[in-house]
Amino acid sequence: MQKPAPDFQAEGVRGLEFVDVKLSDYKAGGKLGGKDGKYVVLFFYPLDFTFVCPTEIISFDEKLEEYKKRNAEVIGVSVDSKFSHLAWQKVPRAQGGLGNVRYTLVADITKSISRDYGVLFEDGGDAGVAARGTFVIDKQGNVRHVTINDLPLGRNIDEPLRLIDAIEFFEKHGEVCPANWQAGQEGMKADPTGSQEYFKKHG
Repeated sequence: MQKPAPDFQAEGVRGLEFVDVKLSDYKAGGKLGGKDGKYVVLFFYPLDFTFVCPTEIISFDEKLEEYKKRNAEVIGVSVDSKFSHLAWQKVPRAQGGLGNVRYTLVADITKSISRDYGVLFEDGGDAGVAARGTFVIDKQGNVRHVTINDLPLGRNIDEPLRLIDAIEFFEKHGEVCPANWQAGQEGMKADPTGSQEYFKKHG
C-alpha cells in the first residue's frame, strides 16, 4: 500500500480492436494521464468464458460513465490470450458473453502481471489463474486500495467508486474518511483534538 503499482506493458482488447496497454501511461506526466494523471481501477478475473466473471466485467461496463466522471480508467486482466478476449466480446450477453465492453481487457498470457500483483494461484486445483483482485491506483501510480476475493465470490463494483471519492476528498481537504463514508459527507480531522468535533456530532 502507498507503493508504486507494478508497471506492465501488454496486449489487450478494447471492444473489437487489439490495443497495447502500458500502466504507467495513465499516471501524472504519462502519455495518457496528462499533467494530473488518471486513477486506475485494475481488476483481475480468473478466465474468459466462465460464470461469475461476465457479471463483473459487464457491471464495470455499465458503471463506466461513473468512472469516467472521476477521471478513472478501468482495466481488466486475465491469463487468457487477446484472441480469447476478442472471441468472448463477440458473444451476446444473453448467451454469457460480453457483448463488446468499452474498456480494455489485458491478455496476461505469461501470467507475469498476475504474479507481480500477488493474485496468481501457483498450485492446487486452481493453479495458473488469478483470484478476483481489485486494485485502486492513484494519479501518481501508487496503490491505495487492495481487495482479493476467492473465485466463487463476485466483487462489489460500486466500492472502487466510493474509494476514489474518498481519495479525492482526503487529497483536497486533508481529512480522513470514517466508516461507510460516502461522497458529500463530512470527514474527520486526523488528530486527537480535531477528531472530537466528529465524535461529538456522531457519538
